[in-house]
Amino acid sequence: MKKYYKYICIGVLLISSFSCKKYLDITPDNLGTLDYAFRNRNEAENYLYSCYAYLQRMSDVAGNPGFTTSGELIYSNDLDNYLGFNRTGFNILRGTQTSNDPGLNTWDGSNGSYSMFRSIRICNIMLENIDKPIDLSAAEKKRWIAETKFLKAYYHYILFKMYGPIPLIKDNLAITSSTDEVRVKRSTVDESVDYIVSLLDEAIPDLPVAISNQALELGRTTNLIALSVKAEVLATAASPLFNGNPDYMGWSDRDGKALFPSAYDPSKWQKAADAAKVAITACEAQGIRLYTFSAPATIGKLSDSLKKELDIQNAVAEKWELNTEMIWASNPAFSYQGYATPRLTVKSSINSFSNPSTFSAPISTQELFYTVNGVPINEDRDWDYAGRNTLKTGDQASRYYIKEGYETIKGHFAREPRFYADLAFDGAIWFGNGRINQDDAKNPLYSVQARGSDGLAGPKDRIRLNITGYWPKKLVSYLSIYDDGFQQVDFRLPLIRLAGLYLLYAETLNEVNGPTGDVFNYIDKVRFRAGLQGVQASWSAHSKNPGKYSSKEGMRQIIHQERRIELCFEGQSGWDLRRWKELQSVLSVPLQGWSIYDSESVNYYRPTTQFIPVFGLKDYLWPIKSYDLVVNPNLVQNPYW
Repeated sequence: MKKYYKYICIGVLLISSFSCKKYLDITPDNLGTLDYAFRNRNEAENYLYSCYAYLQRMSDVAGNPGFTTSGELIYSNDLDNYLGFNRTGFNILRGTQTSNDPGLNTWDGSNGSYSMFRSIRICNIMLENIDKPIDLSAAEKKRWIAETKFLKAYYHYILFKMYGPIPLIKDNLAITSSTDEVRVKRSTVDESVDYIVSLLDEAIPDLPVAISNQALELGRTTNLIALSVKAEVLATAASPLFNGNPDYMGWSDRDGKALFPSAYDPSKWQKAADAAKVAITACEAQGIRLYTFSAPATIGKLSDSLKKELDIQNAVAEKWELNTEMIWASNPAFSYQGYATPRLTVKSSINSFSNPSTFSAPISTQELFYTVNGVPINEDRDWDYAGRNTLKTGDQASRYYIKEGYETIKGHFAREPRFYADLAFDGAIWFGNGRINQDDAKNPLYSVQARGSDGLAGPKDRIRLNITGYWPKKLVSYLSIYDDGFQQVDFRLPLIRLAGLYLLYAETLNEVNGPTGDVFNYIDKVRFRAGLQGVQASWSAHSKNPGKYSSKEGMRQIIHQERRIELCFEGQSGWDLRRWKELQSVLSVPLQGWSIYDSESVNYYRPTTQFIPVFGLKDYLWPIKSYDLVVNPNLVQNPYW
């Protein structure tokens, strides 16, 4: 890994040496250095790692719109910046997005993000010069070309998800290019997708199916990663945002060419389903399987409840090389565990300055999770939805999830295991933080005390507080310890894991043929690992709408909620809700938390509005900066901006 991180640094330096253009950054500069950069195999390898540089930056989830604009987590607008934390993405939900200075601007590389066009240019330079090193073996050359094509495709895909139709930078323009040549135009949705997929298809055969030398190469792309990304690209293209979207009908470029397809094409779902199945088959052939926790000897006895919780939590927080489910993860390590961890000890409360503890899940996020019966809380005929915010005291039956004798609310009881694995809340048991013996009477498992400033996890100042009373526990390793300082055990946040691929396949199959046997098979694989019955059994026995799963529309709702639950806090739901055209509906209600400054439970458990999101039809696509449209009159702005 040390060698790999050296190359990350080299890549960042190489990128920073390229000057910015006034608009699309596609013309190579620093040409005098290229011969040196490709003079031998070692120097060329350095340049290959510069192509990977943006992937390293993706580990900073504060710059990922799928993480910050989903409504799964919110961040206080009143807090001072904590060590330079970038709040741009979180604040977009407050209506700060403008076309004059777009937030998370991957088009130009500003305001909390980096230029994808610059990254694409670096990939093109790599492809143009790959023949120069005379000591590069044919096998390595083939692999490096494939890796670079994958990265080039992926950077185009990021732009496509944000902006829709994009200019396709197939080759770098010459330094002598005329102004008219540099003033590129946007390609159509179908042209954009076809080009991204074509690059992936060219790369896939020459990529390794697995990384054999994990110490030096973990993080480089594989055949399985490329196959999985291809399935995701095709599913995105088949989804309502891009497939026959009536909101974009008639939108064209300066020459009158329609940029979005004029009609819905159901065959796109079949292409996505086929690609997902190929990816699943390839992954399973390499031994990738849904993760289950194997307890080390230090833990000893583990209740079924806690074992299931660790099955779920560690599917994300396990080390990449030990995680049987991981297809692709961001690199380097996830750096925000301190933002997701409540203060659990006296020392951590006294030294609250050492950890911000500020990633806050609104009440709407916790209410997304199912009941213990595996159906939505407002559909379960055996669960008291109307009385969910009334008080209830922790009992022995729930002692591994909620502190026995502690007063919390009824809505925290009888929930599915993913609820307890993903979220920490007032009264919740926290397995870990140095205490991993469930039956140690002298050192019992920690519980969260969040009520009022006297609560260990409660608000202490205007900088380090959780504004809702819910922490994303899923984003913390159970081995990390927050006491007198923070001792973090690293993990890498998944970009693609097998559970997500299974649910993607179930989604695409349902869109093709409705709820067939394979649709239930693949969604139920994920539910079984989560400790739930299958969809048909759960809805038939417990739902107020027992036949919901029998129609394509009903099954679509079930699959969408299942993906949002299973992939919660992983930077995926924000993209899913966009492609489904459901984010506007999700963000149409106030984002609320509990009354965190009240110490009495009867007052603490009153929903308090933090803010009302601002999200309209125009916000599904990012605006291109207005200045770019002036410099390049061939570009057209996204609709409604």
